[in-house]
Amino acid sequence: MASINLIEAFQEFKDAENIDRPTMMKVVEDVFKTLLRKKYSSDENFDVIVNAEKGDLEIIRRRMIVNDGEVNDPLAEIGYSDAAKIEPDFEVGEELYEEVDIYSFGRRAILAAKQTLASRINDLKKNVLVKKYNDRVGDIVSAEVYQVWKKEILLLDEEGNELILPKSEQIPQDYFKKGESIRAVVRRVDLKNNSPVIILSRTSPEFLAKLLEIEVPEIFDGLIVIKKIVREPGERAKVAVESYDDRIDPVGACVGMKGSRIHGIVRELKNENIDVINWTSNTQLLIQRSLTPAKITSMNMNTENSHVDVYLKPDQVSLAIGRKGVNIKLAQEITGYSIDVFRDNEGETEEFDIDLDEFSDEIETWILDELKRIGCDTGRSVLELTAEELERRTDLEKETIAELRKVLEAEFQK
Repeated sequence: MASINLIEAFQEFKDAENIDRPTMMKVVEDVFKTLLRKKYSSDENFDVIVNAEKGDLEIIRRRMIVNDGEVNDPLAEIGYSDAAKIEPDFEVGEELYEEVDIYSFGRRAILAAKQTLASRINDLKKNVLVKKYNDRVGDIVSAEVYQVWKKEILLLDEEGNELILPKSEQIPQDYFKKGESIRAVVRRVDLKNNSPVIILSRTSPEFLAKLLEIEVPEIFDGLIVIKKIVREPGERAKVAVESYDDRIDPVGACVGMKGSRIHGIVRELKNENIDVINWTSNTQLLIQRSLTPAKITSMNMNTENSHVDVYLKPDQVSLAIGRKGVNIKLAQEITGYSIDVFRDNEGETEEFDIDLDEFSDEIETWILDELKRIGCDTGRSVLELTAEELERRTDLEKETIAELRKVLEAEFQK
């Protein structure tokens, strides 16, 4: 049989599992009709039959049998004498169906067909991949680390497609090894040299939003809606939520019993502190909530300039500002107001201080607990004690105390 086995000759065709069969068959048909047009100037009287199950291909030529000497169009007609050579029982007026030997196109043409088909199927694969991930932008995907580079990580999804996690989209504390499975959100799909590049992110607010949706059924069901998320990846995040059901406390539902729901997300985000606050259209109340864990005494608002002066007790100032100014920065982002912090007792002077809990990412929890046990709950209260006094009053070793003081001093110098 003059046929071509697509499974062997066109391996790319068989491997393109994501492409539906009608599309694949249409591509093969188009490729061979191009061959026909090159050889016969037309493909009107030819049928290309593709058997996708077996991987077989047949080309059938149709011509009308006419009396000898009356052949006006050799492509559509054949003289009776020539038809009788193929099959003696043919009669004038009948249609002659003749199988075209694929190899009659010549070796070069067949090779060109293979290359064209491979190229077309490769384009189809790209289109399928682009469509798949364009539809999944904003969704969380799990992928395996295949290669770790300085500026990005190459991952493979369950189908072997390549995904990219740039350094800029990684949490600063992220550290991954080859073979490790990680979760990230699909940020966008770029085209580089006509090839799709799927960019993932672990720093975008959408990643935190999707993690909350997974952990909190009320968000997934639409009973609680996330109004806004702002993040300083790896440091702190603020999530404003609102409940559409008066019986549901949105903050309590997101945090869970004893923090059961939020703890998993905090671990995923490398101990990023997450403040969940109740959304409100009352700007003054929203500003007050956004500065949590600090408690505000009073404030002066200028709505025209979107500016607010906030007054707090001296021991609350450091909480409002936060380590590296992260807390107040996020509060400004979530409210849309620029915020200036003042002590409400102007006659009382006090040095800037930082709550010890703000150092939880650099100092182990048991060390912080040991310091709190002796009455030290801020950075300056620790530095006011000498190394010898800390060693005498706590169970900490000299090396630990030296490293501890080094971390605290470096922060105050900033």
